[in-house]
Amino acid sequence: MIDNKKVLFSGMQATGNLTLGNYLGALKNWVTLADDYLTFYCVVDLHSITVRQDPAELRKRARNLLMLYIAAGIDPQKNCIYYQSHVSGHSELAWMLNCYTYVGELNRMTQFKDKAAKHADNINAGLLTYPVLMAADILLYQADVVPVGIDQKQHLELTRNIAERFNSIYGDVFTVPDIYLGKAGRKIMSLQDPSRKMSKSDENPNASIYLMDDKDTIIRKFKRAVTDSVGEINYTDEQPGIKNLLDIYCSCTGKDTEAAVSEFSGCGYGDFKLAVGEAVASELIPLQQRFEELSKDKAYVDSVIKENAEKASYYAEKTMRKVRKKIGFPERIR
Repeated sequence: MIDNKKVLFSGMQATGNLTLGNYLGALKNWVTLADDYLTFYCVVDLHSITVRQDPAELRKRARNLLMLYIAAGIDPQKNCIYYQSHVSGHSELAWMLNCYTYVGELNRMTQFKDKAAKHADNINAGLLTYPVLMAADILLYQADVVPVGIDQKQHLELTRNIAERFNSIYGDVFTVPDIYLGKAGRKIMSLQDPSRKMSKSDENPNASIYLMDDKDTIIRKFKRAVTDSVGEINYTDEQPGIKNLLDIYCSCTGKDTEAAVSEFSGCGYGDFKLAVGEAVASELIPLQQRFEELSKDKAYVDSVIKENAEKASYYAEKTMRKVRKKIGFPERIR
């Protein structure tokens, strides 16, 4: 807890293009959290280089992601929005925590196994120690809560283990974080395979709606969305494609599921998919317009980057001074 507020930390990788799933499942719900938490939203660029990146493209995507945070409604005056690579404490603490993490723990991480299989030609040490850097991200700001999906839950458990291990040796140094249990966004699935989550890395361009897709593209993708042969609009696991479209529609309109099902009673799939596409386009157009405004205001975006990096560094350094002292490193002469 800092300044009488609990601390919430989260972030997104600066790779790929954000999808509707990223927006409805996370970004849209981050907007109001500053009322109750001291929030840190990181543009995760250090994690991104476990896979080879084009330098110019990585810089561009990182800046675009930061602007999308703001365009989505996350106020940089109320929230700390910053680049992970601009706060040296992330890397410094990650090295220290590596020395309090066991190789056996890292070998059990399912994401390491998955990524090693996908990138067999580049199984670097960063892939293995990725969860330790994630632990450093969280513990650096003494985060009380972290919004995580099922795929990251194992990493948060490791973070808790590392924090408790360090605390058992040196005393009360780190806050042991919990999973954020507040309002969660709906889980948005692929438009082409509703058994899988919508992903920015999906090879099928029709599977995902990207935040910068224009209206025509959005409508076209929804027209091609997988449904079924039932011919009725019901919110049931037996109709995963229809259920996913209803989730999307409700998330964009604010309507509850029962009202949406009633609204589309007797409606054909074609008209239903068109209505969902229209709702999504209406939701994203203001975000896209704000993004374009930010893209043209370099001075403002640069000022956000500078001021928020300083704010993040201030809080990070408070933790690092404590950690360095506990471990036994020489005091820095200022």
